[in-house]
Amino acid sequence: MIVEPRIISGNVAVDGRGLLQFVNDFTFVNVKRFYVVNNFQKRFVRAWHGHLKEMKYVYTVQGSIMVKVVSFENVKRSQLTKFSPKIYSFILSDRKPQILVIPPGYYNGFKTLTGDASVIFFSTSTLEDSRHDDFREPWNLFGEKIWEVEQR
Repeated sequence: MIVEPRIISGNVAVDGRGLLQFVNDFTFVNVKRFYVVNNFQKRFVRAWHGHLKEMKYVYTVQGSIMVKVVSFENVKRSQLTKFSPKIYSFILSDRKPQILVIPPGYYNGFKTLTGDASVIFFSTSTLEDSRHDDFREPWNLFGEKIWEVEQR
């Protein structure tokens, strides 16, 4: 059982014919459906959405996104006290093939960093099962600053 979000890394092969992107360590075991998300505007945030049973896999087909993931447990704890939850942060881009694994028991959200971002979500639940395992919180639950790109 996967306990924390993690990345499955892929790679790129280039030759005279073109470019081949792959994530060979990803298997479709238990995947029951997929859907593609495209926002109408750059820097739009879709958050927070979580499941206690469903696992999701995220792959960016085009553009770049920032994904945030936080456990249900940490959301509850932060709502009861002044506890600052551990929020995982990932940048996914079509230029670096990888799949983000979001285990059950986590909320997730993402912000488009490019106007052309296109993201595939693979799910281990049917749509009907997912509807009965659907939890949502406002996008700014932890403030707006967490969605800012870190200046370096």
